[in-house]
Amino acid sequence: MPNSVNNLVLILILILGVMMTLLIVVGMIYFFSKTKKQKNTEEQIQDTNNKNVKGKITLKEYSTDSIFNFMEFDKIEDNMIVQKGGDRYLMVVECQGINYDLMSGAEKVSVEEGFVQFLNTLTHPVQIYTQTRTINLENSIQTYKNKVKEIEMNYEKQKMKYEQMQNSGRYTKEQLERAYFELTKQKNLCEYGRDIVYSTERMSLNKNVLNKKYYVIIPYYPADLGPNNFDKEEIKNLAFSELYTRAQSIIRTLGVCEVNGRVLSSLELVDLLYVAYNRDDAEAYGVDTAIRAGFDELYSTAPDVLDKKMRLLDEKIERKAVEKANQKIFEVKSEKQKAVEEKEETIDELIDNLAKMIIQENSLLVGRDIAQKAVQKIDEDKENEGGTKDVQEKTKTRKRRTTKTA
Repeated sequence: MPNSVNNLVLILILILGVMMTLLIVVGMIYFFSKTKKQKNTEEQIQDTNNKNVKGKITLKEYSTDSIFNFMEFDKIEDNMIVQKGGDRYLMVVECQGINYDLMSGAEKVSVEEGFVQFLNTLTHPVQIYTQTRTINLENSIQTYKNKVKEIEMNYEKQKMKYEQMQNSGRYTKEQLERAYFELTKQKNLCEYGRDIVYSTERMSLNKNVLNKKYYVIIPYYPADLGPNNFDKEEIKNLAFSELYTRAQSIIRTLGVCEVNGRVLSSLELVDLLYVAYNRDDAEAYGVDTAIRAGFDELYSTAPDVLDKKMRLLDEKIERKAVEKANQKIFEVKSEKQKAVEEKEETIDELIDNLAKMIIQENSLLVGRDIAQKAVQKIDEDKENEGGTKDVQEKTKTRKRRTTKTA
């Protein structure tokens, strides 16, 4: 009996030992499998990240140039933007967008095939630039107002003509009805024009009226010509010819997609860059206003202090010189005026002296006795005139005194 119990205990111990061993083995297998699975997951995540990084590097290698390279420019001439001192020329084609969503399935396929053809025919790099602008209706409103004003003037003339026809009584009923019909038509046209102006003005109050413009930018590098002896003018002409050829080719291929394009002129390029650089101010101060103002209100800079001081000194010198010149002219005029006044005061004496001189010079001709009597006569007349003047002066003085006493 004890032996059987001992055997049973040993068997239970062995069974427990086997079970513990199996549990340890299973636990180790589970631990290793979980660790391996976690490691594989981490490797997969790392591989995914590496792939993303590689994909990013690939996109960066094949990405287009930044649009800011298009914005940096030296000048605009001959419908081209000149960059980097003539090392790069740009021509811009404006494209008219189409409403792709409203097209039928066949039309969409046709547009897609045309765009694929456009991409396949490209033999040079291009940039696609989209510019969103706020629609400025000021010019349209002013145009409408001018047209409505003209219509109103015609209406007033027609009205006066119709009233004259009525008052004259020389026109038949049919002629008056025809004239009234024309007057009514002109009146309706006038009211319709006012409604258009009113609606456009209300629309201009909405600042969210936007318009998108699409551009294809075509570059040209004179370095592609290789070593040459061309001067700047010849290089510019070659750049224009090459860019214009490329632009026309793009316009033709885009025409298959029903997208109309045209080459921007120099003035339109100025407007494009102005809006790109001045998005906030372009609504209130457009490039057309800037051109009319002579571009002198686009910016303001403070002058150098020495230049400012020099200008003030020049103004002071000029002002003092003008004052001095006027003063000396006035002094000379005063001296002349004084001499004239003195001569006017002594005119009688000068006349008498000159008459005496003439008589004395001609005394031999007229005789000495006659000459002396003539001289004495002049002196007597002078004394008489002097006495008369004294009496007149005394009379004037007496009158003045009488007036003051009164």
